Parts: sequence; C-alpha cells; structure tokens
Amino acid sequence: MKSENTFTPKSINVEKSDSTPTFRNGFLLKSRLKSFIQNANAWGVFVMGSTFVLMIASIYVMYVLQTDYDQFNRDRISTTFGLIFMIIATGLFIFKAGFFAYTLYRYFRYKAIASVSDEELPKCTVIVPAYNEGKQVYATLMSLADSDYPVEKLQLLSIDDGSKDDTWHWMQEAKKVLGDRVSICQQPKNMGKRHALYRGFNEGTGDVFVTVDSDSIVKKDTLRNLVSPFVTNENCGAVAGNIRVLNNKKALIPKMLDVSFVLSFEFVRSAESSLNSVLCTPGALAAYRRTAVFACLNDWINQTFMGQPSDIGEDRAMTNMILKQGYHVLFQRNAYAYTNVPEKYKGLYKMFIRWGRSNVRENIEMSKYVFTNFRKGNKAGTRLLFFSQATKIVMSYPFLLFMLYFVLTHPILFVSSTFMSILVLSTFPVIFYAKRYNFIESFWAYSYSVMYTFGLFWITPYAIATANRRGWLTRG
Repeated sequence: MKSENTFTPKSINVEKSDSTPTFRNGFLLKSRLKSFIQNANAWGVFVMGSTFVLMIASIYVMYVLQTDYDQFNRDRISTTFGLIFMIIATGLFIFKAGFFAYTLYRYFRYKAIASVSDEELPKCTVIVPAYNEGKQVYATLMSLADSDYPVEKLQLLSIDDGSKDDTWHWMQEAKKVLGDRVSICQQPKNMGKRHALYRGFNEGTGDVFVTVDSDSIVKKDTLRNLVSPFVTNENCGAVAGNIRVLNNKKALIPKMLDVSFVLSFEFVRSAESSLNSVLCTPGALAAYRRTAVFACLNDWINQTFMGQPSDIGEDRAMTNMILKQGYHVLFQRNAYAYTNVPEKYKGLYKMFIRWGRSNVRENIEMSKYVFTNFRKGNKAGTRLLFFSQATKIVMSYPFLLFMLYFVLTHPILFVSSTFMSILVLSTFPVIFYAKRYNFIESFWAYSYSVMYTFGLFWITPYAIATANRRGWLTRG
C-alpha cells in the first residue's frame, strides 16, 4: 500500500480498449511513434532499443551456430539423464502449448457482465485499509465517493493501520469533505492489512464487501460493474477487478508492468472467469459476498503456515476459502482500478517474493480440496488451472539447475536461445496489448520478459525455500 508518489484522480490515464481505433494508415502509426519518443526519456529509448538489438542478434547467432545447437541436443539425448530431461521437458512443452490453446479458447468464451439497474444494486461496503500512504489515501477515497453508485447503498470505511506518516491527517481531510459518506478509524498499532480488513468486515453493513487498496484510483462506473455479478449469479461468491498501473508514466518498470497486468487480468483471468474459478481476487480491487466472507472469516484471520500467523496473501487466501465453499469466483473486465506499483528493482522483487510465497502456500491449501467434490457442476477446468500453477512450482528447481548448467557449459548458446525464446513467447502479449490499448507501448512486453528472465528468475525458487517467512517486505 505504500507509495512514494501521490496522485489525484486527474492523473489517471484511462486507455480505451474495445473502442481503440486500429492503425488504418501509416500516419497514425508515425504519430504514435513520435508521441512515444517525445514522452520517453533517453533511458527508456535505450532499454527498448537494446531489447530489440539483442533479440535480432540472437536470431543471427542461432543461425550461425545451428550446428552447435544440433550437437548440444544430440549430446543431451545420448545420456540417460539427458534423455529423461528431454522427455520431461517435451511433455511439459506440449502441456503448456495445449494449456495456452485452452486458455485462448476460454478467453473467447468470456463476456463481462453489464451493470444492473440502480434498484437491483446491492448495499455495498467499501473497505480501504491504509498504511503510510500519505495524501494518496485522500485521492482514493475521493474517487470512490465520486462513483456512479446510489449514495444510500454505499458505505465507505477507511482504516488507518497504525501509520507513522500523515495518512491519518489525509483521512480526516477526506472526512471533512465527505462527511457521513465515509467512516474512518485507527488501529491501536500497526497490525497488518489482514487485521485492518477484518475490522472492516466486522463493521461493514453491506451485502457485498469491496476491498480497495489505498494507493488505487477507481473509475466512475467501477463499483457498479464490479458488484453486478452478485445480482445476476446467485452462486457468485467473489469478483476480481481489472487492475491497471497508475504510475506508468513515472518510470520504466511501471510501463512494463502495465503490459504484464493487462495479460494477467484481461487474458488469464478472463479465461479463469469463464470456468467460474478466478484463483486470486486482487487486493487492489475485489468484491466478496457477505455470507461467503463470514463463513470463513475466523479461519481466514487465524490462518497459519508452518506454525506462524499468515500476514501476507490475504487476497489469495480469501479467494481460496470462497472457492472451497463451492462458490463461483468471477472477473469483471469492465471494473477498472489504477494502482501504484514499485518503480525500482528492489521494490519489485520484494513484491514478487511476497506474491511468490503466497502462491506456494495457497497452492498447498488448494491441493487439499480441488480434487474433491467441492462444488456442483464441472470441476475439470478448475483442476487444470491448479495443475498448471502447481507444475510451475514443482519444476522451478529442476529448470533452475538446468539453466545454471546450460550457462556454465554453453553460455553463448544459452543467451542466444533465451533471447530467441523471448522474441517468440512475448509476441502474444505484444499483440494482445496492442489490440486492447496502445501499439507502441505494447513493445514493453519484450523488455519486461528480458528483465524477468535475467533479473527475477530466482524469485520462485527463493519463495519456495522461504515460504514460511513472514513480513510484507515493501511496507516502509
């Protein structure tokens, strides 16, 4: 929830999606390219340019060293260990290719639910936990209050989780402006986001709870779009919002993450939603049915891992517990929240470590029920989603060892083949983002893949090894 920058609602750069015009002539493309160069700093141009140079060079190197590649593959299958590895790798590749095709099919089956009428909208409690957020919490509350949602059906709760800065002051300023439309309170000390949300759940009176991070801004129609599935689907227990990056004009990492988020939410979660099984409702914007929350609230607040209280992954844990009850968990592509993300590498890897540890923990929990008769109807899709995530965790160490071996024995082959793989595999995110939003900005997908492959490859193995550790890591 912590961010060094503050933003007002005016700072939102809302991109169009389905209504974005296509590039029907070269003039529009040249105009976008000129705008990108003017807005990008020299470092950004260098990074993106270097990415393309390295990928193009890798194609040339692979062509020149084709004989070496062939010999390397022959050497691998000439040994028992190498043959076993090749069989496993080939099997996983076939599975991943098939899973991608299945995800693509499910994506095309997805359709966001349109907002229901004012009369049908349920009473909604929006909970905004805040810790050392400063003025940003004011902007968050203002954007929520400006929502196109019946005032008499909307309850805003904001909880200061023992902040050490002026967060409480800005919450009081919001209270002065909004009056009875918002309730604010302070935790006696910093107890963690999960405890702040727990207080909000217990004090909230709505039939639907919405959680919004205090470094996020929502669009005017976000709330009504987010909660409409609870009206149209009586089996809906939770809904994930569509998360975009708020500070994507501030630094290169946010630019890259914005492209990554679009793929993660608008492609992956759309497919998951068509299976009624979104695996994680994001803390930045999520909604939960009141009865579903209270059915697992005690287990959620008292959750432990290896004997230690769980103080991370509260969103994934709540989603898991609601899925376990047999509810549907959906995604609303038309419910946008814009959130701040880390702008530097240190903040980024700490965020990913936290997510990685939560992923390990909740996959273990999911394994305990996903193969049982946990809900009515077809459960094969949910189990397939779980298996895909589980294989990433199980195979992380074998592939890390193989990568290190490849680097030490054939460094040139490793680098060139890796960049070639990035060029091939990252082209889909580029096309997807370009179609949904912006053609030029879509190329940050390549740079993000390079950064993740060479700078963040260690996250999952490290998260597995340290899954029992506590701490938010990015809170300051």
